[in-house]
Amino acid sequence: MTAKAEKVLFCWSGGKDSAMALHALRQNGNISITGLLTTVTDDYDRISMHGVRRALLLRQAEEIGLPLQEVRIPPQCVNPIYESRMKEAMLLQKESGVTSVAFGDIFLEDLREYRERNLALVAMKAVFPIWRRDTRELARDFWEMGFRAVAVCIDPRKLSPEFAGRELDEAFFQDLPEGVDSCGEYGEFHTFVYDGPIFSKGIAVERGEVAERDGFYFCDLKEKMA
Repeated sequence: MTAKAEKVLFCWSGGKDSAMALHALRQNGNISITGLLTTVTDDYDRISMHGVRRALLLRQAEEIGLPLQEVRIPPQCVNPIYESRMKEAMLLQKESGVTSVAFGDIFLEDLREYRERNLALVAMKAVFPIWRRDTRELARDFWEMGFRAVAVCIDPRKLSPEFAGRELDEAFFQDLPEGVDSCGEYGEFHTFVYDGPIFSKGIAVERGEVAERDGFYFCDLKEKMA
């Protein structure tokens, strides 16, 4: 008798680490990925932290072929509100049989412990498909596997704003200064993935203006209409 597949919800940011982790998770035949969960900031109607338009998030979910659950949070959201709304979302997922939540984190121990602690409060567990992978290898694999992405958010305290809007090609990774993680694991940069093996087809995007908001530089993306 075949064992019942474990139901796993994927915490989706829209960026490269999420894409690589989702791709890795899909190789596990004992897991059923039930959907994507993303925090969206009210007023801006964009993916929280990454600053990507919600319309592009919906296109990602469509091409990935998984249902999307949004957790709406206010601008400059404080932790108690974030945690309360995430808890509500987790309890709703648990009612439908979801037992685990997967993340694209790579090596930040404090973040992993934070996620595990909060999920334990609702008797769920965390899954980390690319945990402890070498980030230089991940960056290389990302490109070689056919993933394509744009840098959409830059922390100017750690990386030049000139990286905003750049394609994540070989030159991008080669140009990263010493001390900047290849996958931006310390928050140096965030990305939007528009093509790769997890999509049924790529999403055509065009770059808009680069603007500074709340101390970060964001490149606005729109879907390119045929």
